[in-house]
Amino acid sequence: MFEGFDWIQAMSKSPVMVAIMFCSVITLGYAIERGLYFWRRRGKSDVIMNAVLERARGGDLKQAEFACSVTPHPFGQIAAEVLRGSHLEPEVQEEKLQIALSEQRMLLERNLSWIGTMGNTAPLIGLLGTVWGIMRAFHDMASTGSAGPSVVAAGVAEALFTTAAGLLIAVPAVMLYNQFVRRMSVMLTDAENQARRLRLALEEKRGSRHSHTQAA
Repeated sequence: MFEGFDWIQAMSKSPVMVAIMFCSVITLGYAIERGLYFWRRRGKSDVIMNAVLERARGGDLKQAEFACSVTPHPFGQIAAEVLRGSHLEPEVQEEKLQIALSEQRMLLERNLSWIGTMGNTAPLIGLLGTVWGIMRAFHDMASTGSAGPSVVAAGVAEALFTTAAGLLIAVPAVMLYNQFVRRMSVMLTDAENQARRLRLALEEKRGSRHSHTQAA
């Protein structure tokens, strides 16, 4: 399809193609960065939870907190905050839990807006290039006085190329954005559920200890 297409000439004649190439570089860079970040923060929260509960039930909260702090999964940092505030009032504990969740959300969704923006903007930039190219094609036809089918087809084909290029960037960008958002939502929901489970376990342990003290 593009055997005779002059890519260098298209880049030099159309500033829109330069903008599209810039968008592609941004999309690829942030997609790789976010992919590596999510891969580093992977983990099984239930395995971490069992290890933390074992230490907490044994009364070693410091070791439990340390185990959480070195865990890459978002649950680790949230659970560490739950352990640090286990002696506080329930309302304060809930506030600290929500703050920890918000902090993890900010870390996970960092730079995702760039990928989403490229997915929404690239087709519009490509459409702008198409309009620009068609206007130039008609101007060239008017200047040369030739309006044959081959001349019109060549100009329109070159103009439509920017729209195709914009869509080639937008489709993967939207797919990646949706995948990252879904992965972030799953990780945060899992982390919150496990953190609340840990909080309940600590409250039960504290209530059991209080009951034993009263009985004695």
